[in-house]
Amino acid sequence: MNEADVRSAIGKDFGLKPEAIKTQDNPAELTHSLLVTVPDLLPNGGGAEVSYVFGYKSKSLIQVGAAWSKATDSATTPERLFSNANILRAHFLGEGFKPETVAVNTPVNGGLLMFRGSDAKDHTVMLLLQGTFETKDNNQRALTPTGLLLFYIADAKSPDVFKLPPGQF
Repeated sequence: MNEADVRSAIGKDFGLKPEAIKTQDNPAELTHSLLVTVPDLLPNGGGAEVSYVFGYKSKSLIQVGAAWSKATDSATTPERLFSNANILRAHFLGEGFKPETVAVNTPVNGGLLMFRGSDAKDHTVMLLLQGTFETKDNNQRALTPTGLLLFYIADAKSPDVFKLPPGQF
């Protein structure tokens, strides 16, 4: 999809007017994004910011992201973030991703990779619960969530972003 297609889909999918769409450029990757705030992207999940990223060369849609946090909805709680993450992880586990690409509940810097998987066309989904880890009395590490990120990535192995050509430096 190109930018005009995505703008049209945003209006149809979310009932948002064109002025509700913000734009943002990534100076490192030389990509362009559209951003919208959606009140309940996930039923009872709270407000989320949805981003649509367009490739450096193709100028077509290469990634869709959704972010839930206090910044997107002041009523967001750690419990709601956990709930959203669990609902989405369960959904993705039933979607038929290639088993060798699936990872769940994997600790990473700054949070927990709740789900990662690729489909037959190597489109990738990543669900990351962000937060801080704390060691409890029983030596168990507990995560206090501060955000939830969901990414649909067209080509995670070779994204359409700016890279210095070989031999440039």
